[in-house]
Amino acid sequence: MAKLLGNLYITLGIGLLLAIVLSATFHADTITAAVITRWLHAFFGIVWIGLLYYFNFVQIPTMPTIPAELKPGVSKYIAPQALFYFRWGAAFTVFAGLLLAWFNGYFHEALGFKPGFRLIGTGMWLGLIMAFNVWFIIWPNQKRALGLVEADDASKAKSAKTAMLTSRVNTLLSIPMLYAMTTYQTLPA
Repeated sequence: MAKLLGNLYITLGIGLLLAIVLSATFHADTITAAVITRWLHAFFGIVWIGLLYYFNFVQIPTMPTIPAELKPGVSKYIAPQALFYFRWGAAFTVFAGLLLAWFNGYFHEALGFKPGFRLIGTGMWLGLIMAFNVWFIIWPNQKRALGLVEADDASKAKSAKTAMLTSRVNTLLSIPMLYAMTTYQTLPA
C-alpha cells in the first residue's frame, strides 16, 4: 500500500480510475462533456482554493514563528511548489468553469448579468478577478519575494506584502464566490 500511495501520480491515477468506475457503474449512459467538465471544475477549484486557504490559514500566520535558519525550507522548496499548483489550479478552474458555462448555454448570459444568471455571473466574475490576481499580482510579487527573480531586499519586502494583501483579497472574494458557485443551481433565479 505504501508503494502505491507513496507516489502522488499513482495515487491520482487510482483516484481517477475509481471515479471512472463510479461513473460507469451508476450512470455511464448519462455522462456528457458538461458532467466531466463540472467534475474537473470542482477538482481544480479544490486545488486552487485549498492552496489559497493553506497560504492564508497556515503558511502566512506561521512564518513569523519559524526560526530564521528554517525559513529557507519554506521559501525555497515548499512555497514555490505550492505556488505552481496554486496558479495552475486557478487557470484550470477558470478554463473549466468557462467551458462549463458554454456547454450549459449560459456563458454570455452569466458574464452579462442577464436575469436568471446574475448569481452564477457574479461567481464567474469573482473567479476571473481572483485568477487575474493570482497570475498578474500574486505570482509576479511572489517571484521577487522568494528570490526566484533578482530583487533587492526592499523590493522583496514590498513584494511580499503586496502578494500577501492580494492573497487576502482573494480569500475575502472566495467566500461570496463559493456561495454563488455552489448555490446557483439550487436557488431560484
